[in-house]
Amino acid sequence: MRRVIWGLLEQDPGILVVGSAVDGLDAVEKVRELNPDVVTLDVEMPRLDGLQTLGYLMSEHPVACVMLSAYTPRGADTTLRALDYGAVDFVQKPSGALSLDMERVRDELLAKVKVASAIDLKRLPFRPGLPPLSGLLAAPPARAAKAVRGADHGGIVAIGTSTGGPRALSVVIPGLPKDLAAPVVVVQHMSAGFTRSLAGRLDRESSVRVKEAEAGETLEAGVVYLAPGDWHLSVEGPAGRARACLDQKPPLLGVRPCVDVLFQSVADVYGSSAVGVVLTGMGRDGVKGLRAMKARHAKVIAQDEDSCVVYGMPRAAVQSGCVDRIVPLDKVASAVVEMLP
Repeated sequence: MRRVIWGLLEQDPGILVVGSAVDGLDAVEKVRELNPDVVTLDVEMPRLDGLQTLGYLMSEHPVACVMLSAYTPRGADTTLRALDYGAVDFVQKPSGALSLDMERVRDELLAKVKVASAIDLKRLPFRPGLPPLSGLLAAPPARAAKAVRGADHGGIVAIGTSTGGPRALSVVIPGLPKDLAAPVVVVQHMSAGFTRSLAGRLDRESSVRVKEAEAGETLEAGVVYLAPGDWHLSVEGPAGRARACLDQKPPLLGVRPCVDVLFQSVADVYGSSAVGVVLTGMGRDGVKGLRAMKARHAKVIAQDEDSCVVYGMPRAAVQSGCVDRIVPLDKVASAVVEMLP
């Protein structure tokens, strides 16, 4: 796998691979010696695993890290914890020798390594309130049953995010009140399988219920629906009784799920009763959908630059002229509540 990743990175003339490490302990020594701009870390390594290595690096020699993970329930949870502890992003490892899968990994890896090289690491501190590195793999405590949902007033909240999104969502979603009078639909650019772990984690941390969206289910107030990885999420039907729709039409802007797909459908169904939110992420996904939402007098919030890991998607949203309010991450939830009809 080290040879594969090295070969993929060297296909880009703008990237120089300066070394590789046989395990986590070797990685720590090599980073001290070579001082790279970016490190790719496998979640599973001998002697010192990816999380432990990440902990050492971020505390002793901070460097932008992109995690490599195979999808398993344990691997997905570990990968999300790595994002909590300072990793910039992750790439799902190739599942085989198929050329299409290798092309996916190459394109995603090259893009994320380049983004990581330009990130201010001060925007990626350890999340407060989480267990120490030695207890990262312990099961989270059980939470009480969710409170009764609020009445549906016919509005909706649509959120789009990419790089840095899991951390941002872990601030925004737990900040929503348990009696929120609207459903929330979310597109997070993420590989298939990992979104289920993300939904489970957000559900444990929040007063509102959080789940992966299922095709055909009716959207209920006080519930957050996360687009499954590798599926476009949209909504259809009358506002107040809209349903979730999933499809695997070709990626748009190189991504599936795509924020534009969700925002366009929200504009068509909810019109002025919708609130759109653009959080941290690279690229321009969401701009076309936001224009459709604004044409129908929806309200739009963008995360401010200072609190973004990557100010790509929010910048594009602001430059489009569609944004009503620009707020720091910790104020997004309260802004959503204020702007709902």
